[in-house]
Amino acid sequence: MTAPKPESPAAPSEPGNAARIRNFLIAMVAIALSTSIFFGLQTPTGSGSLTALAESAVPLEEALTNGKPTLMEFYANWCTSCQAMAQDMGELKEEYGDRVNFVMLNVDNDRWLPEMLSYRVDGIPHFVYLDRQGEAIASTIGEQPRTIMAANLEALSQNAVLPYTPASGQVSKVDSTAAKATPDDPRSHGSQVGVGS
Repeated sequence: MTAPKPESPAAPSEPGNAARIRNFLIAMVAIALSTSIFFGLQTPTGSGSLTALAESAVPLEEALTNGKPTLMEFYANWCTSCQAMAQDMGELKEEYGDRVNFVMLNVDNDRWLPEMLSYRVDGIPHFVYLDRQGEAIASTIGEQPRTIMAANLEALSQNAVLPYTPASGQVSKVDSTAAKATPDDPRSHGSQVGVGS
């Protein structure tokens, strides 16, 4: 009987090298994935951007008294439309922040309940445009394209009519007694004025 040949310690077998290389690659991929997940969690999400916008917003009391027009946004961190607009709003704030106040009011904070009632907030995001005197001149509800927000902010900063919002605020009153209503008068609402008289 012949004795088995002892293996040479200096010459590792080929299958052992392949296993080491495979294990090394698996470890490197795991490290890369872990690093990506870690930094991915550190990147601000929509909610984080909303928080950052709110932290850097002009306080409402200051905005109402500093003589600049104001864009007031009613928002919530859980609002997906608010989150979707956060990056655009941040960019618009950088562009117009020297001419327009950006105010952020979180609807989950009871402190803002009087403002929510005053501005009739019934959906978010709810944007209220205030003139230099702090009077509401227009409002919009829901996600707005960046171009429309930019056009409105440009007009607001120049004290011009906002191109993409329905006007609100004071309107003239029509005195229905000023002229005698006729059937053709739109104020008659189709009533038969003067019939049978």
